[in-house]
Amino acid sequence: MYIDILTIFPEMVKLVTGWGILKRAIEGGLLHVRAINIRDFTMDRHRSTDDAPYGGGPGMVMKPEPVVKAIEYAKSEQEGKVILLTPQGERFTQAKAQALSKQMHLIMVCGRYEGIDERIRYFVDEELSIGDYVLSGGELPALVVIDAVARLIPGVLGNEASAGEESFTQDLLEYPQYTRPPVFRNLPVPEVLLSGHHEKIQQWRKGMSLQRTQKRHPALYQQYLRHHQGKEE
Repeated sequence: MYIDILTIFPEMVKLVTGWGILKRAIEGGLLHVRAINIRDFTMDRHRSTDDAPYGGGPGMVMKPEPVVKAIEYAKSEQEGKVILLTPQGERFTQAKAQALSKQMHLIMVCGRYEGIDERIRYFVDEELSIGDYVLSGGELPALVVIDAVARLIPGVLGNEASAGEESFTQDLLEYPQYTRPPVFRNLPVPEVLLSGHHEKIQQWRKGMSLQRTQKRHPALYQQYLRHHQGKEE
């Protein structure tokens, strides 16, 4: 998969993609991430990417010319889905991560300042939000999306079963996990996990996922009931 991140702070992208799973995916040739500096597409000597808003108001607005030129540059090498990271976008979910992981090329547009010129939206395919709060720019949301998507690319995690058992994949939160020692400060590992009885372990994990989801994420639990009603009878 190829991912281009359009930003005025390309160093942020390099900093995060140089570690852990993303680094291994890139080094293994499974993922190609490139930071494209929007300032490279400005026309003035100050490399300005922002200007005062028409009609007045606080802050500055991201200009359309350099952003759109950066989008066109990324698409000129390979067609791709253009995504704008914005609080006004569709809520990013595990299902959306799965859908995006099937794309060959993603182009992620990171806004800054008080906002973007509205005309930029005519050049993007969809808008995504990682939550109902405001950040300083789109770089962190873009990196969140990349991390979630990269885990779903075949071969990235090594164990293909890992992604299928994580939270939200089956409309459920993940079950509790334990490792050695069997007792830590008088807190024991549940006996069923030490039994070696795989069927009972699977039943316990499913029950704990249901219990945890119902308690901590009622809306997700109701979604699970709607999607799976009658399937396990």
